Amino acid sequence: MYDRQNSPAALPIYIQVSEVLIREIAAGRLTDGARLPPERQLAAQHNVTVRTLRKSLKVLEEKGLLHRIQGSGNYVRSDPQVQSIYSMFRLELIGGGGLPTATFLEITACTKPADLPEFGTSDHGTRMRRLRYLNKVPAAIEEIWLDGDSGAINPDQVSDSLYRYYQMKLGFWISCAEDYVSIANTPDWAPEGFGKRPGDAVGFIERLSWEQKPDAVEYSRTWFDPDIARYVQRLR
Repeated sequence: MYDRQNSPAALPIYIQVSEVLIREIAAGRLTDGARLPPERQLAAQHNVTVRTLRKSLKVLEEKGLLHRIQGSGNYVRSDPQVQSIYSMFRLELIGGGGLPTATFLEITACTKPADLPEFGTSDHGTRMRRLRYLNKVPAAIEEIWLDGDSGAINPDQVSDSLYRYYQMKLGFWISCAEDYVSIANTPDWAPEGFGKRPGDAVGFIERLSWEQKPDAVEYSRTWFDPDIARYVQRLR
């Protein structure tokens, strides 16, 4: 297993905290105009130093999601147009938000099996299987296929955000995706850490993703625990 939650390839702590806050704002748990708790209290809630928290708040301020009033405090500014690292990750905790992290179970270069839809320009690709968490709670398992002509995945460098990895290491970015949401049975390779057993009915998402070319470069399927998470698509 490739544990990326605390690896050098994981997002910096201050970015992780900023992503939590951005998703909380997007989910409406932090409402427009709400005053954030004092910095020491907020830092303690996220188990970081005040210095790290201030770096996180600086990210929000630069994105226009935070208004600082000297002597009064930090106030939320909701903006649905703001993009985050996990903007295309549609699963949230039932109560909203949740920081996505992942444990990679397998990264294998192999021939595409016949049960995959047609995508990409190669007959082979990289298969990645992983357990996904929201605020460290196991919420989903994923099987992701990257087309072989789009590049090779380095297990020592891959990070929680594959789209960020594609952009930083492989030189392309995902510009759009199509999701198909339904119900399916948990696959037999599901790890014990996932809350559902093989064969159990769970939420199911199939996704085809494109960079700025005609052929899709990635296909993924996600089985999520409906007792933990829900699929959220916000219209803007």
